[in-house]
Amino acid sequence: MMIEEKIREALKNVIDPELGVSIVDLGLIYDVRYEAGEAEIEMTLTSPGCPLAGVIDKKVREVMKEVPEIKNVTIELVWDPPWSTGAMSEELRAELGID
Repeated sequence: MMIEEKIREALKNVIDPELGVSIVDLGLIYDVRYEAGEAEIEMTLTSPGCPLAGVIDKKVREVMKEVPEIKNVTIELVWDPPWSTGAMSEELRAELGID
């Protein structure tokens, strides 16, 4: 398994505290890059004013400690493109009844 895949798998363990689902399934992870012990995660939140941004950031950093190859993680919070329900996994959209 490539390290980027390991990172994405670990990120599935980060649960959005308000919605109770994985940030990966929510479509909040836009990109994952890895090189020489450095992980870069490009992600968004469901809204720019998300009151739980700090909690999610902390949880992402915690799960990255479980990937032994990672020595440092950088989280880049981006707002373009803005998050929408279309970014959710098909399974989650079906579970929530979203077309």
